[in-house]
Amino acid sequence: MKTVRSLILVSEDEASNRLGARTLFQNLQDALQEFDLQEEVMLSTITDIGRSDALPLVIVYPEAVVYGPVRPEDAHYLIEEHLYKGRVAEDLLAPIRQLSGRIAWLRARKGTLPAEKRVVLRRAGRIDPESIDDYIINDGYLALGKALTKMTPAEVIAEIDKSGLQGRGGAGFPVGRKWSFVAGASGSPKYVVCNADESEPGTFKDRLIMEGDPFALVEAITLAGYAVGANTGYIYIRGEYALAYQRLENAIEQATAYGMLGENIFDSGFSFHIHMHAGAGAYVCGEETALLESLEGKRGEPRSRPPYPVTHGLWGKPTLVNNVETLANTLAIICNGAQWYRSLGTLSSPGTKVYTIMGQVNAPGVIEVPMGITLREVISIYARGMKPGSTFKLAQTGGSSGSIIPASLQDTPMDFESFRKAGVSLGSGALLICDETTCIVDLAKVLLQFFRFESCGKCTPCRVGTQRAYEILKRITEGQATLDDLDEFPRLAGQMEQTSNCGLGQSAAVPLRDILKYFRAEVEAHIRLGVCPAGVCPMTVERESAQTKTPVLAPA
Repeated sequence: MKTVRSLILVSEDEASNRLGARTLFQNLQDALQEFDLQEEVMLSTITDIGRSDALPLVIVYPEAVVYGPVRPEDAHYLIEEHLYKGRVAEDLLAPIRQLSGRIAWLRARKGTLPAEKRVVLRRAGRIDPESIDDYIINDGYLALGKALTKMTPAEVIAEIDKSGLQGRGGAGFPVGRKWSFVAGASGSPKYVVCNADESEPGTFKDRLIMEGDPFALVEAITLAGYAVGANTGYIYIRGEYALAYQRLENAIEQATAYGMLGENIFDSGFSFHIHMHAGAGAYVCGEETALLESLEGKRGEPRSRPPYPVTHGLWGKPTLVNNVETLANTLAIICNGAQWYRSLGTLSSPGTKVYTIMGQVNAPGVIEVPMGITLREVISIYARGMKPGSTFKLAQTGGSSGSIIPASLQDTPMDFESFRKAGVSLGSGALLICDETTCIVDLAKVLLQFFRFESCGKCTPCRVGTQRAYEILKRITEGQATLDDLDEFPRLAGQMEQTSNCGLGQSAAVPLRDILKYFRAEVEAHIRLGVCPAGVCPMTVERESAQTKTPVLAPA
């Protein structure tokens, strides 16, 4: 398989299709095969480009050259000139004055081709996940060997800190700083806990790491133990992840047999042991203090903070809690250095991010790309565009606890700082892509239904707030709400965000805030007009049923 060197995007909006965009796409595909370029050039589509008098548009990376209008009969000439002979087809260039500002994101990428950069997934799918020999052949245990033989624990932490690595579980806390807190805390013994309780709906990136490269997680936890001064580690894994559990157990056994885990690793005097613990399906145990309570054999409920786990964690001792993706990044940093890691991603958010893509797109799946890519690029390039006939409406990031991202923010770089400034959060990296058939009120109702069931009930703001918010949303979908009900959302959201005991209650407020901030007109249409614009909610279904005099069972 040859390396992809170019990317072609063809506009696929309604106007472009009327002007022959689909035939143009097929002709471009045929021309690529004629010049034997089909393995070197990726062909995809793009929607929502804004108004343009030069449709259909064809954009060619990495030069970011915009052609238009391009007729189906121009396809052969365009491929020959630009891709085969390597020169711009001047006579097909789109006049700048005829292009809308929406494709500025394309031109801003001039000279670059967004591409997957696998760091944590670099071995997944390429090695036998049950063979430590295969892992070692593919640079396994280089990081731990380097750390134990050439670096002090303080130097390991300093390298992680200089890399700028931030937690990949959603919060984005600086990893080096967290490690230094545990290393400097008084009290013994110390523990390392890997949060593998990946219970966020739609998120399965950690599962892929554990199933595809389990030895990397075992090595990374051992490395973290050496850095912070711990001799015991725990992997708290989601109970449903049976295959991942089995492969991690196997990895621990083989690493112990090879002397890479257990007593006196690499004759360094450092000893470390890892234990497995399966969760019982509680979403709240994804929160680090609830996880620790569960690990101690108690009911999974969040603790009041402070004190924090870095000083008072598992059994009251200093404890480092990191999620799977976060730990997996540390190996590449130690092997290649902090400056190498900083060459990836953005200045404020270095490195790569693993995203899971779902919803109304042509190619759902998993990608690992440098931080800073835009949502528009993820959809247009990696997800191969929206499904035929669909128009992008919103995306939800990070499962239930993530933000609802409107189309107006799809050009915002996806990194912690940029999203924070935009008033949204990146979350765990689960991208649910929705089109115009998604009702924003119904989506929020489903999310609050999830939160109210998963609330542990320990604190009143979460226990009562999630129930109250769900009841209001349910009334809106049934056409029984008033505008006064909307005034309660900001109060509820504020109380849950500020006074809930953990992130579950705080995250439950996000849908309430986002639907009013970005989709208030659609919410008010349910109340003022008694109509669901997406045709999803019960009041619309019942109205259509009455008009047709056909019994229709409305959704709950």
